Amino acid sequence: MKGLVVKNTGSWYTVRMDDGQLIDCKIKGTFRLKGIRSTNPVAVGDRVTVADAFITDIEDRRNYIIRKSQNLSKQSHILAANVDQAFLVVTVNYPQTSTTFIDRFLASAEAYRVPVVLIFNKTDLLDTDELRYQQMMVQLYETIGYTCKQISATKGEGVEDLRSLLEGKITLLSGNSGVGKSTLINCLVPHVNLRTAEISDAHNLGQHTTTFSEMIPLGGGWVIDTPGIKGFGTFDMEPEELTSYFREIFHFSKDCRFSNCTHTHEPGCAVLKALEDHYIAPSRYQSYLSMMEDKDEGKYRESY
Repeated sequence: MKGLVVKNTGSWYTVRMDDGQLIDCKIKGTFRLKGIRSTNPVAVGDRVTVADAFITDIEDRRNYIIRKSQNLSKQSHILAANVDQAFLVVTVNYPQTSTTFIDRFLASAEAYRVPVVLIFNKTDLLDTDELRYQQMMVQLYETIGYTCKQISATKGEGVEDLRSLLEGKITLLSGNSGVGKSTLINCLVPHVNLRTAEISDAHNLGQHTTTFSEMIPLGGGWVIDTPGIKGFGTFDMEPEELTSYFREIFHFSKDCRFSNCTHTHEPGCAVLKALEDHYIAPSRYQSYLSMMEDKDEGKYRESY
C-alpha cells in the first residue's frame, strides 16, 4: 500500500494512504537513504510504501529542503520533500531574522529548484525606522527576483492575499522560532488551533511551540508546518556551486575574466566590480562568503 507522509514526530510517522485512511508507522532500523546520511531518513512530503505499519520503501524525491543537523556535523536534516514552494517567514524584529539566515535558506532552495516567497510578518509591531528597514529588505529581495509579502498574522492583515499563492500547492512553511508561523497557520486554517508562545523579553528570541513537522490541508493543497530553526548550515554544497545559488552574483559572474573565479580576490572579477558599484548588496555578498567557509567544521553551529 502506498501513501503520503503527513506527520513526523521523530519516533513515528503518520501516513495518509491513497485510500484516505491514516496509519501510524515506524521505520526499520536498517532503513537509510541512498547516499545521504540523515537524522530523518523519511520526511514529511515523502511518498512511501507501507506494510504491517512499517514503512518499507520510499519513492524518489523530486526535490527537498535540507540543512546540516545541528548536533551531528556529518549528517543532514530534511525539512520537507516534494514541495511546490516554500514560504520563509521572517521578522525585522520580535525576533530579528538575520539576512544571513535568509540568504542561506534561499541558496539551499535554489539548489533544489524550490521557489521561495518571503513573508515579512509582525509589520504591526514595527516603529517608523523598522518599517523603513523592512521596506529596504523587501526592495532588495524583489530586485533579485523573489516575491515578498508584508503581513500581520495576529491582526490578519495581508493574510488573505496569501491564499491564492497556496491553493493547490504543497508549501513548506519555515523560519526562526517566534516569527509567527503557527499564528499564520491558525489565521489561514482556524480549526487547526496550533499552540503559540510569547517572545522572550530578555533575549527577544522565539520559543519552540511546534515540535514536529506536519502537513495541514488547505485550499486543495497542503501547508507543511515545521519546528522553528535557529541556524541554517548548508549541507553537501561545493564552493564552486555557490555562485549559481545567488541569482545576482551568478548574473555578473558570466563576465569574470576567469571561469573558475571565486569572486573573492581575482583580477577581472565582475562580481567584485558589481559589489563596488552597488549592484550587489554587501549583505548578500557577506552571506556568499560565509557559505564559502562552510567546509570549516563547526561553522554551521553558529547562530545565523
